[in-house]
Amino acid sequence: MLEPRDRYDYSSPFHRAPLKLPDGGRLIVWPIVNIEEWSIQRPMPRQVSSPPGGQTGAIPDIPNWTWHEYGMRVGIWRLLETFEKFGIKPTLSINAKVCETLPQVVAPLKNAGWEFMAHCYEQMSIHTISDQAAMIRQTQDVLEKFTGTRSEGWLGPGRTQKFDTLEHVAAAGFKWFADWVIDDQPMWVKTENGPLVAMPYAVELNDIPVMVGGQHESDALMKRTIDAFDQLYAESAHSTRVMAIAIHPYVTGAAHRIRYLRETLEYLNRHAGVVYWNGDQIYRWFVSQTPAP
Repeated sequence: MLEPRDRYDYSSPFHRAPLKLPDGGRLIVWPIVNIEEWSIQRPMPRQVSSPPGGQTGAIPDIPNWTWHEYGMRVGIWRLLETFEKFGIKPTLSINAKVCETLPQVVAPLKNAGWEFMAHCYEQMSIHTISDQAAMIRQTQDVLEKFTGTRSEGWLGPGRTQKFDTLEHVAAAGFKWFADWVIDDQPMWVKTENGPLVAMPYAVELNDIPVMVGGQHESDALMKRTIDAFDQLYAESAHSTRVMAIAIHPYVTGAAHRIRYLRETLEYLNRHAGVVYWNGDQIYRWFVSQTPAP
């Protein structure tokens, strides 16, 4: 059994050999939209409405299921419109089952050129899945059937893993994963089935902990993203950093928050050398400068 520190050697972007972008580029912004399938037959993965009488975990949880469903009916179209306005093609972190239940939502995102990153078959913790290998293969197969290509990137629901999850991810043919919020640059990680690249995902530049967990004001994620950007942009003068922003249609796609996504992107675009890349672009750039060990 490999624990996480068994899978990599210690290093820091402040000390390792600098990574550089072509054509005077400086900072990579990695926008990620998470689309999930919530089963009405299980407790909801997240809650915005507290149940009366303390009846947590009640099934069916109609108030919170419909909150999530709002994102599928309304919020996702606000996000698509915003990203198209700025000419950005984000990464779509997707539960594969959405391709089966709501293809009318997913097809326009595919046609818009969004990258599909595998995000389990259905939204549930990896710890509750008895056969990880079968679920990961199922996820790949459903996404390949829908998109025509096999996904190279993996993200576990809630970034959950067991100690052997990465062995199954590598065995399924994935090249990179985004479960570890451990660095501001990609890094190589060992598995028993060959190396993977750990990508710099976002846990605090993420609308779930900020807007749902913290219940902050509608502009809080924008302010935090700008603060992070300013620091990472300064550090990128020496070595390129990656800044991921992770959002969800039922949160950032809400009417009282969407303007702040637009204002965030307007701020980032006022700086020279900022590029918006998806996961595969970041992966290929990284391995071209840092080959597998």
